[in-house]
Amino acid sequence: MASRLVVTANLLKVALLVAGTCAALGGLGWWLGGYRTLSVVVFGVLLTAAAGYWYGDRVVLGMLGARELPQAEAPALHSTVERLAAAARGAKPRLYVLPDGHPRALTAGRGPRGSVLVVSRGLLGALPPAEREGVIAHELAHIQSRDVLVQSVAVVVAASLVELSRIGGFLSRALLFVLGPVAAALEHVLLSPKREFAADRAAAALCGSPHGLADALIRLEQAGEMVEFRANPATEPLYTVNPFAPEGLANLFATHPPVAERVRRLRALDPDWRERLRAA
Repeated sequence: MASRLVVTANLLKVALLVAGTCAALGGLGWWLGGYRTLSVVVFGVLLTAAAGYWYGDRVVLGMLGARELPQAEAPALHSTVERLAAAARGAKPRLYVLPDGHPRALTAGRGPRGSVLVVSRGLLGALPPAEREGVIAHELAHIQSRDVLVQSVAVVVAASLVELSRIGGFLSRALLFVLGPVAAALEHVLLSPKREFAADRAAAALCGSPHGLADALIRLEQAGEMVEFRANPATEPLYTVNPFAPEGLANLFATHPPVAERVRRLRALDPDWRERLRAA
């Protein structure tokens, strides 16, 4: 489903991020305490990177307050995910649910054999089956291409930087003014809007039609305009569409392309759909 070039590029992004962090913090350690401090700092970075690789999905789940969704609680959803994962020639991700009513879905983890799919109660109630299937296929496409690994790493690091500003007490606003743009720049460097277009195309191929996902994107955007969404803005890249209002700090973290453009490209995959609709 995902090309080897895309998978390799995503793995390379994470490797370069780890190498760059080692170089920057290692240089600082060398300046502060010589070779011994450098070794300790680099070892600490590598240990943190390994923990993030294996447990990044759990960090994201903890940030969002998601809980595992048993098969007995949503058998139809489990069946849909299993069928689409099999069609994509991948393993079925573990399913989690968010208890709130804001419709959204996301994935987190490291790749085809170590990721989770998270849906909200609002999404399950708001989307009809065809649209829900399109959203699930979109998220599975992120897993297959290992976009999920880059997204998870970028979000955990960026969200940590944003939360770090809170320890500044009366200086927290000044720290946020400095750390917020740094965190946003990190996400923009690692995450191109092209990844969403690619996941949309893959989802359309997986579902056999682009219209379920196109309709879902419109519905999710409309829901976001009607219901205020509050969370760490650094989590924006995780979701199928941007759930945040385009203002303030959240606007810095917007990595999704416009929904209208995504819908236009999806409709273009089936240019004769209007004629068939009139004929019906």
